[in-house]
Amino acid sequence: MTTGTLVLVVDDDPDILDAICDILLGEGYRVARARHGLEALDRVAEEVPGLILLDLMMPVMDGRSFALALRERGLGERVPIVVISADGNPERAVEVGARAFLAKPFDIDSLLARVADSAGAAETTGSTGPSLA
Repeated sequence: MTTGTLVLVVDDDPDILDAICDILLGEGYRVARARHGLEALDRVAEEVPGLILLDLMMPVMDGRSFALALRERGLGERVPIVVISADGNPERAVEVGARAFLAKPFDIDSLLARVADSAGAAETTGSTGPSLA
């Protein structure tokens, strides 16, 4: 599958960040990476992604603060977010307005399905598709 969709991956764990990016690149997605929310805001300012994969627990700026800042910039409704977190609480994804939640450790097929569903919904509906959370 070659989508060309830009996916911003935000995670403070370099191994997880590299693994997700490698998987997505192998599936034809373009990727941008950030190690915390503040860095992610810089990436969004460079190019608005089609999808954001967001860890919640990070230093400097956590995922919740990032999602709030994204909404303040008027992008919260336009760019779908999939929360990827080890805390196991899908309610946290709902709190940040995420389209879906994926618990760490995650299955690669589940990751790709969430990405395809969320990125595809954003492309066809302008990010106003049904919530998968």
